[in-house]
Amino acid sequence: MQTARQLSVRLVNKPGLLAALLVALNKEKVSFRALSVMDSGDHGTLRFVPEDEANLKTTEEVLKKNSLRFETADVLLVEVPGQSGAFRNTVERLAAEHLNIDYAYCSFNGLGKAKGGVMAVIKVNDLSKAQRILSENGSTSRRKPGRRPVHAR
Repeated sequence: MQTARQLSVRLVNKPGLLAALLVALNKEKVSFRALSVMDSGDHGTLRFVPEDEANLKTTEEVLKKNSLRFETADVLLVEVPGQSGAFRNTVERLAAEHLNIDYAYCSFNGLGKAKGGVMAVIKVNDLSKAQRILSENGSTSRRKPGRRPVHAR
């Protein structure tokens, strides 16, 4: 598990704007670890995690040059094994400790540990607590024995 900086950009939902931004980023050789685009009516939200710190800085420069406002956030990058229920187990561990997940999305480019797994990008309300919880027992897919998720009754 790692942490990373994620950028969020709101774009008008109009043909070609996303493509134009991705072309501008590609010209600067920016690469991503994860990317998500979500529609919300007139606008869409592009969220992405640049490959490294150099790509983050270059991305910020490209966005500023194109007069695009953006927000940054610290997110967790969690390796999710390629097995049924693995992401659910991760989410249950966070819920059991009363952590809220603001949003999550996945990338098929894993962190290199789990064969056939994916990398989940997770925005939580308490990053350091989430890191501690998911690091316990050296596994991101096992819950603490005896603890039930908050939603279970």
